[in-house]
Amino acid sequence: MLIRRNGSQASAKGNADWFTGTVRIDSPFAGEEPARVSGAVVTFEPGARTAWHTHPLGQTLIVTAGCGWAQREGGPVEEIRPGDVVWFAANEKHWHGATSETAMTHIAIQEKLDGKVVDWMEQVADVQYRRGETTRPYVPKPRPPIVPAKMAGLKTAADRLAGQFSDDDVEEIVDEFMQLRRAGRAAKRSEK
Repeated sequence: MLIRRNGSQASAKGNADWFTGTVRIDSPFAGEEPARVSGAVVTFEPGARTAWHTHPLGQTLIVTAGCGWAQREGGPVEEIRPGDVVWFAANEKHWHGATSETAMTHIAIQEKLDGKVVDWMEQVADVQYRRGETTRPYVPKPRPPIVPAKMAGLKTAADRLAGQFSDDDVEEIVDEFMQLRRAGRAAKRSEK
């Protein structure tokens, strides 16, 4: 077992041949032969991104902070957020980075084939990158409330009573309930 302690490796700046803007690479890792896996934690400051590139065996990104954009060749610019897991297939030309206004951090994981993990290509043009600004922000779909199975389909007492009583009736019922509640509490106190 090998543990690389957090902070035991110096951060590296992203190479200007492969990145636009300020990019920091932390905790790079690579398995020892025969393992092929490698990766790192990569932080992109606002406006920073990779150049177009491919990976011979694909790449997985796990977004851990901020907000970013990713695009595969011929596809739309997609917004990516913490918790998103992005997969680029083997030799799929793509880029990824921060949005123009927000930094983004991800864990990048890829495998090497014949000693190579990436093929770097041309920089992403500003006009291509800025297409992300027209991307609709991701809005999670609201989740329905979790209701115990025995409660599913049953209306609450308030639902059953709604519309059956006037406001005065409701006020009288609530007053009577509160009187009974106070009397019950008083009775419990006197028992102690």
